Amino acid sequence: MPRTQRNDNFIDKSFTVMADIILKILPANKKAKAAFVYYRDGMSAQAEGEYAEALENYEEALTLEEDPYDRSYILYNIGLIHASNGEHERALDYYHQAIEYNPRLPQAFNNVAVIYHYQGEKAIESGEKEKGEALLDKAAEYWKQAIRLAPNNYIEAQNWLKTSGRSQIDVFF
Repeated sequence: MPRTQRNDNFIDKSFTVMADIILKILPANKKAKAAFVYYRDGMSAQAEGEYAEALENYEEALTLEEDPYDRSYILYNIGLIHASNGEHERALDYYHQAIEYNPRLPQAFNNVAVIYHYQGEKAIESGEKEKGEALLDKAAEYWKQAIRLAPNNYIEAQNWLKTSGRSQIDVFF
């Protein structure tokens, strides 16, 4: 049974109804509309923790979606799933692809920084100080980009940049 027929949650059901109405009136071709249906179903499955189903829907959406902006969000969501599964290298690959399609996606920059920061801390803990510091420097660069795009977000990252000496800027916003 398609996910659109299984939603028992009122909010999910409302979103589905609204999305279906928008799809009917949206001046888009059939391929774009089909891509949106797969994307919507992927988001719904992801919200319910059904990651395998979400990935299947996102992969199908990617085969249909041509718009770079929309592709960036599909790739970003695939990255989220891989990151939540601890597959950091795969997540980084998808986040980087999302950034290529949409260089104004601060959450992708932030998530790349979070992974690099985590990897840097782990490297330092295991005695690889030089490698760890290099990863922390990479994290800093990605956080700076995220903050430039969304200056009122990522306050913890702003504090870390300042306290770690990786940024000379006092206030980003």
